[in-house]
Amino acid sequence: MAATPLTDAEIVQALAKAPQWKRDGVEISRTFSFSSYLSGIDFVNRVAELAETANHHPDIHVGWRKVTLKLSTHSAHGLTQKDFDLAQKVDVLVA
Repeated sequence: MAATPLTDAEIVQALAKAPQWKRDGVEISRTFSFSSYLSGIDFVNRVAELAETANHHPDIHVGWRKVTLKLSTHSAHGLTQKDFDLAQKVDVLVA
């Protein structure tokens, strides 16, 4: 069953529940900061486990003490509830 793209109004509502994520067109992103490079890598590994469980994989950019995640449902050509569900699970990792 294909995921259904959210409407603009639904995206606004979903972002209210994930306020540190920013919309950029058909994706949402958030940059996380860490005390060390390896702490960021540990975070990436925990995100990877969540992504595998959800069968929904973010684009990940690893930098020095920073990790940026970008979420979009490519098969739906936009944002779906799957993106926001994973964003909220990721947020719990750093809470």
